[in-house]
Amino acid sequence: MTAPISLIVGLGNPGPKYDRTRHNIGFDCVDRLAHRWQCPWQEQRRFKGIVAEGRGPTGEKIILLKPTTYMNRSGEAMRAVLDWYKLTPTSVLVVYDDLDLPVGRLRLRLSGSAGGHNGMKSAIAHLGTQDFPRLRLGIDKGDDATISHVLGKFAPAEQRVIHEVLDLGVDAITLALKQGVEKAMSLYNPRQVEL
Repeated sequence: MTAPISLIVGLGNPGPKYDRTRHNIGFDCVDRLAHRWQCPWQEQRRFKGIVAEGRGPTGEKIILLKPTTYMNRSGEAMRAVLDWYKLTPTSVLVVYDDLDLPVGRLRLRLSGSAGGHNGMKSAIAHLGTQDFPRLRLGIDKGDDATISHVLGKFAPAEQRVIHEVLDLGVDAITLALKQGVEKAMSLYNPRQVEL
């Protein structure tokens, strides 16, 4: 039995040069959650990140986190929040980009490997387990999975799709908080926003 989700982490890189890039879609998703729940962001040096505290759909306290450590050290910020609030790794939901999913798809899972994602490698290393829920948002490989592609912005034709997928991601997270990750997986994993 997993713990209720208490911490939702969006993965990305800090700073204006990374805003709205493919690799920062995790940041974009938790930004949308913070907006929906009307909870303001505050920089918290002790957590190596930007934090928002709000109430989830059933009134429970939820912490949102955007690590400011850069992607490859995201786990440091997660560990700091877990230790401070005495949370277990299974109470964390991580939202991040996935090259292996096309733009317009999302995948919610209860656990899994890092799949080559450096932010998730750091998360797994610092949490000491890969048994925590995650939401992967498709960014597509493009012609090749280069750093310039991952750190590039979405094409104009993709913008509408990304807007809709971020809404779907927020809805999937909201349902996961209300009725559990498995229920949200069954409803949202089959969905696709067409380009």
